[in-house]
Amino acid sequence: MKRRVAREIVVQSLYQMEMNLVESEEAVSTLLVEASEENETERVIKDEVKLKEYVLELVNGTWSNKVAIDELLGHYLVGWQISRLSRVDRQVLRLAAYEMVYQEDVPAKVVVNEAIDLAKHFGTEDSGKFVNGVLGKMIGDLIELKEKRQ
Repeated sequence: MKRRVAREIVVQSLYQMEMNLVESEEAVSTLLVEASEENETERVIKDEVKLKEYVLELVNGTWSNKVAIDELLGHYLVGWQISRLSRVDRQVLRLAAYEMVYQEDVPAKVVVNEAIDLAKHFGTEDSGKFVNGVLGKMIGDLIELKEKRQ
């Protein structure tokens, strides 16, 4: 299972959940079906069960901590409000913040690089720079942020 593919599906699922008010299971299942049927990128999903479990873990973790994550991100959004961000940038930032603060298995720099790539892929021309700026500020406070969470 490639985590990059999982993160793409997570961002799309979070977007669907916010936009269409669907539950995580429905959003993830729909996107997994689409991912397995689309072969433009010649992407092969080898272990769909494992991928779905991982995606649901990230989606549900991010969504259930959304209020705390949004509050946290608010401290790093100088001149912005979380509600005023594009839906794509908001979901990318939420996922990255969740992985950085609530997960222990991925180094923060990897999370930031992945988030920048996702923002560039799904967002606007400036999304990558914006996400980099916000998450770059967060990295400096990461130890303190993790301690506050516990």
